[in-house]
Amino acid sequence: MEDVMNFHVLTLFPEMISQGGQASILGRALKNGCISLHPVDIRDYTENKHKKVDDYPYGGGAGMLMQAQPVYDTYLSVKEGIEAEKVRVIYLTPQGRRFDQKMAKELSREQDLIFLCGHYEGIDERVLEEIVTDYVSVGDYVLTGGELPAMVMIDAIARLVPGVLNNETSADFESFHNDLLEYPQYSRPEEWKGKRVPSVLLSGNHAKIEAWRQEQSILRTKGRRPDLYEKYEEKRRVIERLLKKNKFLYMDMIESLRRGRGELVYNETGGVTVWDADADVYMLAAFGEASAEEMVKELPYERGMNQIVVHQEYLLRKVEERFQIEEIIPVRHAVYTQKVPLFVSKEIEIRPLGIEYLEEVIEHYHMVSEDYIREQLLGGKLAGAFVEGRLAGFAGEHKEGSLGILEIYEEYRRRGLAASLEAYMINRHLANGFTPYGDVLTENEASLRLQEKLGLCISKDELYWVIVNKKCNENRD
Repeated sequence: MEDVMNFHVLTLFPEMISQGGQASILGRALKNGCISLHPVDIRDYTENKHKKVDDYPYGGGAGMLMQAQPVYDTYLSVKEGIEAEKVRVIYLTPQGRRFDQKMAKELSREQDLIFLCGHYEGIDERVLEEIVTDYVSVGDYVLTGGELPAMVMIDAIARLVPGVLNNETSADFESFHNDLLEYPQYSRPEEWKGKRVPSVLLSGNHAKIEAWRQEQSILRTKGRRPDLYEKYEEKRRVIERLLKKNKFLYMDMIESLRRGRGELVYNETGGVTVWDADADVYMLAAFGEASAEEMVKELPYERGMNQIVVHQEYLLRKVEERFQIEEIIPVRHAVYTQKVPLFVSKEIEIRPLGIEYLEEVIEHYHMVSEDYIREQLLGGKLAGAFVEGRLAGFAGEHKEGSLGILEIYEEYRRRGLAASLEAYMINRHLANGFTPYGDVLTENEASLRLQEKLGLCISKDELYWVIVNKKCNENRD
């Protein structure tokens, strides 16, 4: 299937992988076709008639070493079945980069991943140099092989793949959300061994329950993971700073940090840069011309950036000096600051759209790629308005979290569909605790009027979506 995420595992013990993938959510995802799991036995590719894959290391030393030839030929057999030119090959080793939720999100955007599981005293360095793209560790300890770490990573990555979890928001609101540990939870009975469920959870007051949960998450993080708490506190201070500076102009940065998506890559007196990893977008705010040049210099080329959101014109000039630009799109933020849900006409049927609507959506909406729309549909990020059972228009959410992708078919315009669709999406964001906002083209007066009619506040200042020529800039020093 085109939209399946494929996990390939090069291993001496394929049964460990196949059996581990059959249970619980992973097993259900395999049956539903959201993911595939392919363990490949390295012994099948050895040239030794006794299926031997190891030998003594040159220079002496205890133990045996996995040989290069069978590992390399196993890799080639898997690579032949993958269409993409480049595929990430992950070698599980204590010497690698520490695996975390951020890496899980990053890897969940790949269509194919190859895991290489070592044994004995390791693997011949020459084949590692030839095929491995990522050296990854699940912790500072030594295991007997790479199969268990591979399954840990596959489980963490797979649950972020669209369609794997039943609840579309459950992947976002669990442990480590926004650098906070999960709050304590309770079930029946109300009293167990003399310990009662906290009374606030029985009150039915959802606002008080959410406040209690937030407080408990903060206290738990501060006590158990002071490293995470420090990250949370830094982001909180930046959010307060941006709110005071210009909350409408900086709402994209504020919400990226609030929702646990954004990472601070620059945080100085003169400005802030947020990287939204899910959307692969850098957002820049300079609080004076003097800091603009330094901020742009700090942008990392090695991540192969493609999109930059710039919040000042003088900062835009510095971006143009450093990067080769394909397009600059001036927009204004439209922000819904109230907590009250908007009216959605009951006469219009609105419901989430699935992947079966891909062709119809891309036929009517041309501002983003087919792959972009596919990913948003798979993630449940688009909703459609139906008239007499036929799709009449749609609206959705962009990768960085803003509302948009709004299109009403010509024959159904001037019936209130656009207002109801946007109200529906705004209400979904409110239900998740978000501040709904969108980017509106400065020249799109009709859309700006719609936002004001719905009660959204329009930023007085423009910001700029900058599309970078990725290939040209990757070749620069």
